[in-house]
Amino acid sequence: MPIVHLKRKIAQRIASGHPWIFANEVEKIEGSPEPGSVVDVLFHDGKFAGKGYFNAQSQIIVRLLSQDRKAVIDEDFFYNKLKECWAYRQQLGYVENCRLVFGEADGLPQLVIDKFNDYFVIQTLALGIDKWKPAIVKALQSIFSPKGIFERNDVPVRELEGLSQLKGFLSDPFDTSIIIRENGLQFHVDIENGQKTGYFLDQQDNRRAIRNIVNGAEVLGAFTYTGTFEIHAGHYGAKSVLGLDISENAVQQANRNAALNGLEKKVKFEVANAFDVLKQWGKDGRQYDVVMLDPPAFTKSRATLQKAITGYKEINLRGMKLIRPGGFLVTSSCTNLVQPDLFHQVIEMAAKDARRKIRQVVFQSQSSDHPIIWHMENTNYLKFLIVQVV
Repeated sequence: MPIVHLKRKIAQRIASGHPWIFANEVEKIEGSPEPGSVVDVLFHDGKFAGKGYFNAQSQIIVRLLSQDRKAVIDEDFFYNKLKECWAYRQQLGYVENCRLVFGEADGLPQLVIDKFNDYFVIQTLALGIDKWKPAIVKALQSIFSPKGIFERNDVPVRELEGLSQLKGFLSDPFDTSIIIRENGLQFHVDIENGQKTGYFLDQQDNRRAIRNIVNGAEVLGAFTYTGTFEIHAGHYGAKSVLGLDISENAVQQANRNAALNGLEKKVKFEVANAFDVLKQWGKDGRQYDVVMLDPPAFTKSRATLQKAITGYKEINLRGMKLIRPGGFLVTSSCTNLVQPDLFHQVIEMAAKDARRKIRQVVFQSQSSDHPIIWHMENTNYLKFLIVQVV
């Protein structure tokens, strides 16, 4: 097996078990590893660091799969890893819909598998894991006997690995418009054309957290996508709910979801640019008991982080100005580049500029089927916050 030797001076994160090895951390390579093949990795003193898949085209030249020298990376390895992932989710109670595999947090770098009851959606975002896609599909079929498996590899990051973007069936074809259940509600999921894998499972626990604050409230939601938070608010007793999203397709699906749950009379969705509308409504003096904001990441690189911070601050400021004294702001950030302390600072700045006082009610991360590894920043990405605005 080819061997990758690390330099003497490397980031401490590798010794701590982080699976990413960058090209500038490599001293030399023994042998001629094929792109995507498995290599052994040794520290500068010859001690074993791990086994992982290799890709010279990527800035991350090796992604470690195991720190066990005796591990054999074969079909059985992936079968056993998927069994472990499923056992963990079952222990936590995620037996219907869950993120079955959360990449690095589950020891399978750049592999994402979402389980929607009997249907599975796969993303293989690095060359090394992409080569094992047949073994992963075989393992899913053996463990779950699923009704369908679909790949959503229409993701630009694959191009950094020399991979093309694609999507399609990895099983016999099936109807990719399905209905799932969550917290006693039902939602349409478009596996083939929806955002990411079709549905944001990472907020499923957080959606329950609004239960008490929305009861009897007038609620405004922005960046609603397919309306999951807003429909939960209606289900939990809100007096009225209005959701805004810039995507006409998302709004159509959100209204379908409201109707699916018999909530179309009090939960409405409209096409609107949230930045513009919230600013104007603030000037108009509109007021709500609860404002919910679930914006996109705003940035995917550190180069545009400041711009993202400005965006998060502005949208939260505008949201706070629409809240009656004693009401609540429900807000999220889904980029790991904005870590929790920075997110808190942004909300604090927004409150100061809005001339409102706030107090924290709830602060959570993503649902625990998306586990966080403390020294892997990319696994700790979602911040969910409820504050009272006084």
